[in-house]
Order: sequence, then C-alpha cells, then structure tokens
Amino acid sequence: MPASIRPPPEVPMCRLFAFVSPVTASARGELGAEGMESLLSLARLHGDGWGRAAVRAPGDAPIVTRSAISAAEDPDFDVALATPCRAAVVHLRWATAGLPVNIRNAHPFEADGIAFAHNGTIKPRDTLQGLLSADSVAALQGTTDSEMYFALIRERVAAGEPLPEAAAHVAHTLRELFPLASLNALIIDAEHLVVVHASATSILTEHDLARLAPVAELLPDEHNEDYFALRIRETADGTVMVGSTGVAGPDWEPLPAESVIAIRLDDRRRSTIGISSLLAARS
Repeated sequence: MPASIRPPPEVPMCRLFAFVSPVTASARGELGAEGMESLLSLARLHGDGWGRAAVRAPGDAPIVTRSAISAAEDPDFDVALATPCRAAVVHLRWATAGLPVNIRNAHPFEADGIAFAHNGTIKPRDTLQGLLSADSVAALQGTTDSEMYFALIRERVAAGEPLPEAAAHVAHTLRELFPLASLNALIIDAEHLVVVHASATSILTEHDLARLAPVAELLPDEHNEDYFALRIRETADGTVMVGSTGVAGPDWEPLPAESVIAIRLDDRRRSTIGISSLLAARS
C-alpha cells in the first residue's frame, strides 16, 4: 500500500451550501435574509469566485453557473441564487495559495451530467494525478486537485458504479493516501445530492488562522470553530439543507464524520455510507 502523504498547510478555505426541496424553491429563499447576510459576509473572505449547480426537477441534469469574481461583488450571484429549482449546490471559493483564480478553476465542476464542489486540499497534486487514467488527465480543464478528485469519481461512475458508491470508494482511497486532507464535497446529478463529509483529521493551522485574522470581525459566529464541519437541517416542509460552518446555523445537526450521505432528489430519502467501514472491510 502506498505511504500516507501529509499535505502542506496551505489549506483552501471554501464554503458550501446545498438544498433539496419537495417543491420549486431557491437558494436565496431557503437561506432567508439572515442566511444570505452570512453568506455574503463569508464571500468577502472567500472571494476567489463562486458557483451554483441547480436541478430544475428530479431527472434533469444540473445547470452550472460559475464565476471567478467574488460573490460579494458580482450581481449575477444574487440572480443565480434567486433562480427557481428543486435542488442546488452553492460554492464560495478561497483558492489554495499558488493556484490561479480563473473560470477553469471555479467550482462546481461539471461533466457527464454531474456537478462537483469541494472544500479542501489534496497534495501533492502530482501524486493525485497519478491515480487518474490517461483519458481523465487529458480532459482536465484547470489545475486544481478538486477537479482531479471529481475525475476519479467520474471514472467509477463511467464503469457502472452508482454515484453515491463511487464517491464513497474514491473518498476511502484518498483517505488512505492523504490522511489529513479535507475531502468535503457536494455532488449533484439528476437523481441525488451526495454529501462527502470527510475532514475529521483536518484542522486550521496557524498559517490559516493568520489569513483569517484581518477579516475575522466580518465573519459569522462559529466560522473558525470546527471550520471543516458540515451540518444538516430538515425543515417542516421536508426541505433538506446542508451547509459549512458559518453558513449552517448552530441549531443544525452535525453530519456523521467520515461518511457519505446520499439524498434522493425525488423524495429526500437519505442513505449513509461510512468511509471507515470501507477501510475496515479492505484491511
């Protein structure tokens, strides 16, 4: 088995939000005024672009909008979040040091009817790229480890594996190789919202906290506390929402650590795959 690889401290700091609704809704409506205020305050820091992937109705492929402009400064952000849909993923990017801020590196990435957004870093990228097929390497559009992570999932889907299982198996493989990496991701296709919550060993370093310090007063409460956590909430009408710390409210429920949660778009039924159980089964 390959040796584990410890990533350097330049952790990208992105924020994630998603919802699945039983009726046509919007990200703006689900977040509400307070949630939108928190999201825009986060965008002042996570200002290296934004993106949204939306499914108009279960069975439809996601429609992706991306920008390399800060959401706090881009009027298209408000338009995108107000657009009606049944499910959506929203991503605010704070780029890893050294990676270009451009549209090719913006999340969510989209291919083969799947959209993918990631919060974390997987380094060295050369080692990650070495896991990809030659065809996947040739198809890369940008330079991020996140796009490579997405390509690994698509390889398994192309081989016939359902999306939730493909995401879980890739997360399990990467966890063995990169034990301190945050693999947190939101993935959406015509049938599922898939949430990868795999960051139990990821922490903010002193370097990261120093990057946060100049704007700390602008950020929502709890932003720095358990930074990589993802939380979930189900509303009275059955809408399911998932959010990063700072987006999710303090009353939202923590998601199981090192797990993959699949939420069906048609009826919001959930299923969970434990990454640790896959590791145990392999050992």
